[in-house]
Amino acid sequence: MLTLYIAPLLGGIVIGLTSGGLYLLMGEIAGITGIARSAIIGPSRGWQMAFIAGLLASGGIAALMLGGDFTAGIEGIPLPVLALAGLLVGLGTDLGNGCTSGHGVCGLSRLSLRSLAAVGLFMVSAGLTVFLLRHGGF
Repeated sequence: MLTLYIAPLLGGIVIGLTSGGLYLLMGEIAGITGIARSAIIGPSRGWQMAFIAGLLASGGIAALMLGGDFTAGIEGIPLPVLALAGLLVGLGTDLGNGCTSGHGVCGLSRLSLRSLAAVGLFMVSAGLTVFLLRHGGF
């Protein structure tokens, strides 16, 4: 029961420290979309691959330490639907010039009005999606 509260709190602290440290030490925003784009198509500066590897490794470590189910209820969704959802998320992050980590964690902490608008739209879209999936007959 304690990990129900402690794990998310520790995760949030680590995310805040990491994103703040990246900005303070390297002048870079910890937006996952931008980091992944730079790692894949450039201009890569070397640290992006290490950042992505750290994300993957920390997820693996959390799964080992905490146990439990990390599928978030997606195990029954067909692969083509998941692929389409991933493509739509990618399109949305490109259209929005950033993702939830870039706008939500880094942009809001810098008091960016553009990020405030983006996060508001993310939250409204997420709420509508959940409502439609649960009550819209999908």
